[in-house]
Amino acid sequence: MGLLTYGAVAAGAGVAVVSAPVVLGAIGFTSAGIAAGSYAASMMSTAAIANGGGVAAGSVVAVLQSAGMAGLSTAATGAVAGVGATVGGLLAALI
Repeated sequence: MGLLTYGAVAAGAGVAVVSAPVVLGAIGFTSAGIAAGSYAASMMSTAAIANGGGVAAGSVVAVLQSAGMAGLSTAATGAVAGVGATVGGLLAALI
């Protein structure tokens, strides 16, 4: 791998980790809970209807709300960084 690729991988990882909390907040998964009228509220409504009135523990909505309230766990940070690094590497390969 060339220097450009290493830089793109590092940049992709960094941007993904830094932007994840911003994106979560923007779609409605906030530290105060799910924002009314947001995309997150729509997701929660759909999940609750599908599960007979409640949001299942461990579901996508539950995990995203947890991350929105408490931040990303170490494992989630690693996963987000890995995805960002992969995207950065793929973009460098295309250039």
